[in-house]
Amino acid sequence: MKELFKEVIRINLMEETLEKEACAKKLFAKVNAMELPEYFNWATEIFEDLHVCRNPDKKALIWADIDTLKTKTYTYKTLLKKANQLINLFCASGIKKGDNLYMMSPVLPENWFASLACIKAGIVSVPTATTMTQRELEFRFEAYSPKIIMADEDCADLIDKALEETGIEPKLKLVIGQKKGWTSFDVIENESFEAKAAKTRSSDILFCFFTSGTTGLPKRVGHTAVSYPVGHLSTTVMIGIRPDDVHHNLSAPGWAKWAWSNFFAPFNVGATTSGFKFSLLDGEQYLDAISRHQVTTFCAPPTAWRMFVNMNLDSFNLSGLRQSISAGEPLNPDVIDKWKNHTQTEIRDFYGQTESTAMIGNPPWMKGKMRPGSFGYPSFMYDVALADNEGNEITTPDQEGHIVVKLDQWRPIGLFADYIGNPEKMSSVFVDQYYYTGDRASFDADGYWWFVGRADDVIKSSDYRIGPFEVESALGEHPAVAEAAVIGAPDPNRYQLVKAYVILNPSYTATKELALELFKHTITILPKFKIPRIIEFVSEVPKTISGKIRRIELRQIEIAKQGNGEDETIKEYFYWDFPELSPKKK
Repeated sequence: MKELFKEVIRINLMEETLEKEACAKKLFAKVNAMELPEYFNWATEIFEDLHVCRNPDKKALIWADIDTLKTKTYTYKTLLKKANQLINLFCASGIKKGDNLYMMSPVLPENWFASLACIKAGIVSVPTATTMTQRELEFRFEAYSPKIIMADEDCADLIDKALEETGIEPKLKLVIGQKKGWTSFDVIENESFEAKAAKTRSSDILFCFFTSGTTGLPKRVGHTAVSYPVGHLSTTVMIGIRPDDVHHNLSAPGWAKWAWSNFFAPFNVGATTSGFKFSLLDGEQYLDAISRHQVTTFCAPPTAWRMFVNMNLDSFNLSGLRQSISAGEPLNPDVIDKWKNHTQTEIRDFYGQTESTAMIGNPPWMKGKMRPGSFGYPSFMYDVALADNEGNEITTPDQEGHIVVKLDQWRPIGLFADYIGNPEKMSSVFVDQYYYTGDRASFDADGYWWFVGRADDVIKSSDYRIGPFEVESALGEHPAVAEAAVIGAPDPNRYQLVKAYVILNPSYTATKELALELFKHTITILPKFKIPRIIEFVSEVPKTISGKIRRIELRQIEIAKQGNGEDETIKEYFYWDFPELSPKKK
């Protein structure tokens, strides 16, 4: 395995030429054909035996608090020591291989310590966003009972309430700071710098992500000891990170993208990663931090890129940037052009899922050859194709189809192992030697791929995935609501906004006051990024013969409506029109 990572380092150090592309293709052909070892522990075999042994005193992590300008740095050797100390605390607390750790904190160094410790000790990490509500935590805890929880002081109170409600008692509660009833993370300083690694099988589940779907509550996506570490070689190559890079990704620890780009992609090649903590995303402060810490490879979601290019970029020294990367949704050509004019780097788009690693994208050798709006072409790790509604592969250019991963020749290492505890969901996405991603696209005659949108009803807003069922359920708890149908309404800034079509019970009347009441109601149940931004009162919604809501028809109605101007007969209310909710628009 170690030789694969050495080869990726060699490839990423090459100039952006056709030779580099050919070498990458050859490498992934080897990866796709190889037989996996029975046992593999990335933390010891790659992080420790390769990077720590080669460059123990090299910076592994630069952490900064944007608000206070406080900075901390950790070498590869120091990061390993912190992880080992944490492992020893786990052992002393009765934690064993196969147990899990819920991590719920903002961008703090402890996230890197814990992530490394989990891999080395064979503990399943469960990244948990700080935006979770008590209700969502209760669901997660009941679906997958926590053995260890790590949180900052702000999240600890909410976690305690969820634990009390569910009656669950973890073996260990670690708080970054101080809190009664919790063990301070600082106690690891009493532990040894050396720790024994677990003997993890390649097939062992080591990562569990809760992800939104179109029906029901979030599903558990399970990744293995190889599917994320080794699978993210595709991400490492797609970004083009080199050992001498300072890499930065604007993502929070509770999401899969953090594991992708803040952890595995840079650490796979022994580069320096960076993390910036902030209370509110301020473009001026953020780009100042990018400049101050000499970031060379920078990944951010489309919403952030749109904000950055509308700032005075001349006030920042971004000359050190070598690569700029985006993921989540297509970027407008003018955003790419504005950024390139100032930094001389093209924002390269790529695509993947919680269930995978980087699958489609514009790798570094596409420099100067990208087409605005295209998200590139498939990674050599994946055999990606398009399928029509009958499951037939589409080979003709410019036809829309379902993005699928073909499994008849090989199963990509980066593909997830299981929707844990949900065989019905597994059987719905793995059909006839295809894995259905749930997204649609097309490709042109030259092989460039073009994203169309979700094939199902999952909403993508500001790089978040939002299941309509969760929002509909929250609205349905209000006594005024007889039924709700939620879709993603097109939006130039966030790609989609959460819109709710609401049918009222007979004793209620559609008014602005009731809309405000419903907005406030959802805020008490859902994290802010999931709440509706638009509520429209209707008498009915389109349905199938079997009674299922036809959200695709609602989306078509919404698109048509946006081109026809305002209609005073429509009882539609917008979140940003209520000063009581927020002083800011959208």
